[in-house]
Amino acid sequence: MTSTTPTARRAVLEGLVDYAGLFPPAGLPMAEAVANYAAYQRRADHWALGRFVVPVARLGEFEQAVAALGDAARLGARWPLTALLGADLAADAEALAAFRARHLHAGPEVLSLEGKAESPARVRALAAQFGEGYEVFVELPLGPDTSALMEAVLEAGLRAKVRMGGTTAADFPAPDAVLRFLTSAARHLVAFKATAGLHHPVRRDAPLTYATGSASTVMYGYLNLLAAATTLWRGGTREEAERWLTLADAADLRVGAAGLAWRGQRLGAEDLAATRREFFRSIGSCSFTEPLEEIRPFLEDPA
Repeated sequence: MTSTTPTARRAVLEGLVDYAGLFPPAGLPMAEAVANYAAYQRRADHWALGRFVVPVARLGEFEQAVAALGDAARLGARWPLTALLGADLAADAEALAAFRARHLHAGPEVLSLEGKAESPARVRALAAQFGEGYEVFVELPLGPDTSALMEAVLEAGLRAKVRMGGTTAADFPAPDAVLRFLTSAARHLVAFKATAGLHHPVRRDAPLTYATGSASTVMYGYLNLLAAATTLWRGGTREEAERWLTLADAADLRVGAAGLAWRGQRLGAEDLAATRREFFRSIGSCSFTEPLEEIRPFLEDPA
């Protein structure tokens, strides 16, 4: 292994977590979420932090929260943003243009946008409005027409987005629906991000919210999702990907220098790195610390 070959730990985690502290189940006030994002950049594992997730409609509130930070908290902090679009694309375009003008030379920068589309026409509308100047992720419904919508995303030159959970058990899609999305994205060579319900590295039963006595459900692990995506991206079968996606016994899971090993299956660090770079871009999570703390028992190089 050369010095330029990534460890699996780095391949899995680098820039993985787009911090969505504003959203359930955390649902933090803007000031607290902004302060958290600044503080996370001072941690040793800051390299796992992706973009700050904020609705376009709350960009002004975000600016006020950043301005209110103390000098020590703001010093050296970067503010790469992914902004969530609403129903009125024209109004959002005006707000984004004004935001960009206010920060033309320094400060926060909206690098990507995220919007929903349930038809090819909506995909085309997103591309027409925002396709130049932003990386656009289109959240697709996990229905039988996923392939047609994915083709529209490809033709528009955009990215895809998949919702993996929520705050109720009904929000978590069946493995077959997730695999249909992943297979279609891989076949169409469309990069994607995933959001919701991915706080944990390994598939398991977990509470739906942080409230005492919260109901629980089986949630997907981000390692499961990454392994399934890597399998399909490198030409593996749907059946192989399904085994990765549904694994829940973490007793022999190891993430080391050479790659990911789990229940007799292996993926190399270079394959994982290529998948993260070219296909599975990031996860949206309302917690930055939880995904990192829970993977530590499985790391062979946890420093």
